[in-house]
Amino acid sequence: MGLVLVRFTISKLAGWEISVNAFIEMAKPLGINPTFFRVFTGILILLVVILYFTTVVFALFETKLQSYKKLNFISVSTYSNTLGLLTMVGALLAEFYLRVQPKWLLVYIAAAIVIFSAINLLIIKKQQKQLTQITI
Repeated sequence: MGLVLVRFTISKLAGWEISVNAFIEMAKPLGINPTFFRVFTGILILLVVILYFTTVVFALFETKLQSYKKLNFISVSTYSNTLGLLTMVGALLAEFYLRVQPKWLLVYIAAAIVIFSAINLLIIKKQQKQLTQITI
């Protein structure tokens, strides 16, 4: 999912015409500066991407991590998936309430990320419970 978000981060931060026009449309009902809205959203998605990739790196080396580092892995995973979930819920709300006509491909991508993040949060909660029982 992080790779999908990279494209959207670049389009927002680089000011691609399609992104600029979309944020002009979505900023009107809010009465805010569309450039600020676009750049803020791009930075937020960039943060999600960085956290997702950090989680992947932690997951790849999970067997080599000591128990205190596993707690950091759980924290980073929880933050990344929570931020990803909330960001995409915001994207879904923007698609349906701020656009004249929702872009269905974007709706499907955001919904997939919400589902992906929710499943990951459930898995993390289960792992955290197991890790807590082991350390007690």
